[in-house]
Amino acid sequence: MDTQAIFVTIRLAAVTTVVLLLLAVPLAYWIVSTRSRLRAPVEALTTLPILLPPTVLGFYLLVLLGSRTSIGRVWVHLTGHPLAFTFTGLVIGSVIYSLPFAVQPIVAGFSSVDTALIEQARILGASRKRILTGVLLPLSARSIAAAALLCFTHTVGEFGVVLMVGGDIPGATRTLSIAIYDQVQDFAYAAANRTALLLVLISITSLILLYAWRGAYAGARHE
Repeated sequence: MDTQAIFVTIRLAAVTTVVLLLLAVPLAYWIVSTRSRLRAPVEALTTLPILLPPTVLGFYLLVLLGSRTSIGRVWVHLTGHPLAFTFTGLVIGSVIYSLPFAVQPIVAGFSSVDTALIEQARILGASRKRILTGVLLPLSARSIAAAALLCFTHTVGEFGVVLMVGGDIPGATRTLSIAIYDQVQDFAYAAANRTALLLVLISITSLILLYAWRGAYAGARHE
């Protein structure tokens, strides 16, 4: 088993999940509360990574993070090296690729909260921040947990975007999905099978936790 790939994968999934939750919560709140004409375009952009082939998204991210763009040049000027084929670049690619899995469950959770509760909070003088932290977040805890599990598991299984943006650098950007590809290329099917089973185990465990929590939550509401 490639222990370095395991460490990189878990680290990438954990960092990506944290970043996505920090971005998705305020974005989801804006989506459910705004009447702006920008809502539809923003929702479309946050959903687009689901529809785009990973290689297409990975290609454009590779170009964007390269030294020929203004973003890439600024990064090179500040750090001395390009974003592409680094762990930081990998995180950026993973955040964009998994964004729908964070935003959509949280939007659904916020939308399911009784609007009467939100209106009462506003009447009592609660600010937008207070409504978010005191009303929406506690009542949408299950949706946020689902988003976290989906983001983590989806990032663990990434291949196309990871390969395009991060390459195959041992200990830096090689993840478990890339390790499987390398093992198959080397005809090391036994090793590939062990790595694949680990990914299957992670996915099944995440789904069991998700559905168990949903069942417990539904049972608590009926009591």
